[in-house]
Amino acid sequence: MIKLKGIMKYYKTGFGRTYVLRDVDLDVEAGEFVTVMGPSGAGKSTLLHIVGMLDTASDGEYYFEDQTVHELNEKNRTRLHQLNIGFIFQSYHLIDNLTVYENLETPLLYKKVKTSERKGLVAEMLDRFNIVAKKDLFPDQLSGGQQQLTAVARAIIMKPKIILADEPTGNLNSEQGQEIMELLTRLNKEGTTIIQVTHSERNASYSRRIIHLLDGRVVKEE
Repeated sequence: MIKLKGIMKYYKTGFGRTYVLRDVDLDVEAGEFVTVMGPSGAGKSTLLHIVGMLDTASDGEYYFEDQTVHELNEKNRTRLHQLNIGFIFQSYHLIDNLTVYENLETPLLYKKVKTSERKGLVAEMLDRFNIVAKKDLFPDQLSGGQQQLTAVARAIIMKPKIILADEPTGNLNSEQGQEIMELLTRLNKEGTTIIQVTHSERNASYSRRIIHLLDGRVVKEE
């Protein structure tokens, strides 16, 4: 499903380069649950953003199913992301001036889903995550747990092929964190591919494979 070959990410600094990722090779099959771990500054989030097509590699090749992502222009790359990938951010990334309902509706608008179908899908997510009573509230009126539940609901509302989760429980208490991880596990069992970045050994235990990054390189798989 995903194949990375020789992925490099660097920034020009003065007369040299500062490398964030170096020669990363990674294959992820459809239906896998993969965790990326490593210390701060290892390049975990950068790798996830490249896989999620929110950032581009400086060098290397990226294949997503039958698409050569590294050859796509920004418009086509964005379209491929919107059609296939749900992203869960540690800091939620909800749109501040939209209500919970409108935040959930936004991915459906991008995909031009019909009004009646949009209403049904949003209602399903509100009910599934027990946030019906919050649908007219704005993000700053929600607790951290409610914001993260809304962010997860938004990520999965289009039933994406792959969910990318960057420290998905980082701002939650242990009970809320377990709820999110159990949800990701259920989605994975239903066929959704999951790649998560985490510092948590507990969260990593939910996955089937762990990739260890250090100084921008893959140093171990288990």
